[in-house]
Amino acid sequence: MTSSSATPRRTALDAVHRSLGATMTDFAGWDMPLRYGSEREEHTAVRTRAGLFDLSHMGEITVTGPQAAALLNFALVGDLAAVKVGRARYTMICRADGGILDDLIVYRLAETEFMVVANASNAQVVLDALTERAAGFDALVRDDRDAYALIAVQGPEAAGIVGALTDADLVGLKYYAGLPGTVAGVPALIARTGYTGEDGFELFVAPSDAVALWEALAASTGVVPCGLSCRDTLRLEAGMPLYGHELSTSLTPFDAGLGRVVKFGKDGDFVGREALAEAAALAEREPPRVLVGLIAAGKRVPRAGYGVVAGGAVIGEVTSGAPSPTLGRPIAMAYVDAAHAAPGTAGVGVDIRGSHEAYEVVALPFYQREK
Repeated sequence: MTSSSATPRRTALDAVHRSLGATMTDFAGWDMPLRYGSEREEHTAVRTRAGLFDLSHMGEITVTGPQAAALLNFALVGDLAAVKVGRARYTMICRADGGILDDLIVYRLAETEFMVVANASNAQVVLDALTERAAGFDALVRDDRDAYALIAVQGPEAAGIVGALTDADLVGLKYYAGLPGTVAGVPALIARTGYTGEDGFELFVAPSDAVALWEALAASTGVVPCGLSCRDTLRLEAGMPLYGHELSTSLTPFDAGLGRVVKFGKDGDFVGREALAEAAALAEREPPRVLVGLIAAGKRVPRAGYGVVAGGAVIGEVTSGAPSPTLGRPIAMAYVDAAHAAPGTAGVGVDIRGSHEAYEVVALPFYQREK
């Protein structure tokens, strides 16, 4: 399988998206729905009711065998051996120099079986790295990107919508946990995970079952098909990093303010350990730029790469920016010098095409659901 061909790949739900009049876009080598109608209405549906997403472009990689946990502990920065069966962990895979190759969710499906879910744009990189790092371990790395379609239901009504179509114990299913079950008669891995800041579920199913499951979910009252555009504004409001924006090979987890995912106390060595220990020590001595939230005083929208300024000097850079449907104003995430990172810091602006627009520095996230 390759994602580098000139023609974008299509998910099992491609015909459904086109029948709904979706605006399609090439994303990481996949033809994906950007929006079906109004991005604002799709965004608001997820915040107030529920949204339905096709995420089949994500990259699933299965790791099995007696030393599957040991391999993942060596290959990734987290302590995957400590994850209990049925639970999931947010983690990262780094280069030997500490640079972030990707951020991942890893599910422990059984004692000797894990599923690694990579970002679509990095799936081949992660697969190659895990395969290379598996040398010497009694474990098998398997490319399962063609084995799954992934459908997400996100929003305050998600539990009721999925619950009406399954006998699985959703009440007992914790955040960052998954269990096998059936939804609308379709076998699925039901995971309580998501990328919107809302409660919700990600349903891993066989591609041949995707249309039936989508149609059953779409028939539920209050659920709205949603594209990648509103997924981006939802995750931005929730302060969730996006690879290629807040995360990259030029940053370590400590540079990104996510040093907590690096578990130095786990057994054995792991790729990047020495460089990451140096990055952790450096962050203690000289705090790196801090990822903060910025809320516009006016209406001009900041974009990735725009300079953050204060006192006539550049003190940072915007990594993601968009109008916020929930706040009603433009927002951004940006890395800024530690001296200007405190919420409420005065005199901070964004250079938007030569004009220094006033912005308020706030702590992330911009939005947090009531629990």
